[in-house]
Amino acid sequence: MRAFKVAVVGATGAVGQEMLKTLAQREFPTSEVVALASGRSAGGEVSFGENKVLKVQDLAKFDFKGTDICLSSPGGSVSAEFAPRAAAAGCVVIDNTAHFRMDPDVPLIVPEVNPEAIAGYTKRNIIANPNCSTIQMLVALKPLHDRATIKRIVVSTYQAVSGAGREAMDELFTQTRALLVHDSIVKERFPKQIAFNIIPRIDVFQEDGSTKEEWKMVVETQKILDPRIQVSATCVRVPVFVGHSESVNVEFERPLDVATARTLLRKAPGVMLMDRPEEEEYATPIDCVGEDATFVSRVRRDPSVPYGLNLWVVSDNLRKGAALNAVQIAEVLARNYLK
Repeated sequence: MRAFKVAVVGATGAVGQEMLKTLAQREFPTSEVVALASGRSAGGEVSFGENKVLKVQDLAKFDFKGTDICLSSPGGSVSAEFAPRAAAAGCVVIDNTAHFRMDPDVPLIVPEVNPEAIAGYTKRNIIANPNCSTIQMLVALKPLHDRATIKRIVVSTYQAVSGAGREAMDELFTQTRALLVHDSIVKERFPKQIAFNIIPRIDVFQEDGSTKEEWKMVVETQKILDPRIQVSATCVRVPVFVGHSESVNVEFERPLDVATARTLLRKAPGVMLMDRPEEEEYATPIDCVGEDATFVSRVRRDPSVPYGLNLWVVSDNLRKGAALNAVQIAEVLARNYLK
């Protein structure tokens, strides 16, 4: 495999830094790595690997000609502007924002679930990274869907503040500290206090009462896994720094017992089965931080429907929910398409 020139857009953000770390850890074959961000961040430095430091360049001034792959996590409006420019220069953009996900000409990819769909990247030279909550749920459900065909999913998420960016993490920290020393609480990033609280709203509310985050889980699941699957989602922000958790109820078309489900999950790529509750073995967000796997616990029968299971699914939202998934897409591209 040849080496590739790779750009990382949003390199100073939490996801961008995780992308740089993941590229280095997985030893992706790079001839050059370029860190890009807004003009106000240009001139700063970011780490790449253990010993390298990259000078941040201005995204607005960067010429993508000669760049093979771009890993992008700058915000939707920024992606809308620069990604077509990069794609037109011959660079394949793997975008972590929501902007391109539902574009019919842009593949929406979870490598463990639908890697064959990457072939469609040639229509626009852009590949979309799904929402973090969708990614981990579908990694867990793919082997079960292949065996028994999913009819309906009811999912409640418990999402870490890092999913809302570095400023959200800072707000959780400062609010927690303020409460412990009896200072006043300042709310800037979240509409309500997040420290020692939970907020049943992620993204904006829509006309039907759902939030945009909940809508994303519905439409992305249907685009990636199966358009016939019915999905009901409730997305909640919790006072956890890193690691999204999900309670997933699944109804199947055919029988699937717990033992078989556990066997399938144990063998599935990207899944770590951690399911011995009688020995206090089940995943929590702390267990998943820094890990590549999607952890599945508490696999049990749902007696309220003929063929149903309940699962608890946990993953590092900055890694598998963003950076790792993007790098895995790049690995498939490099191995199978960019010769």
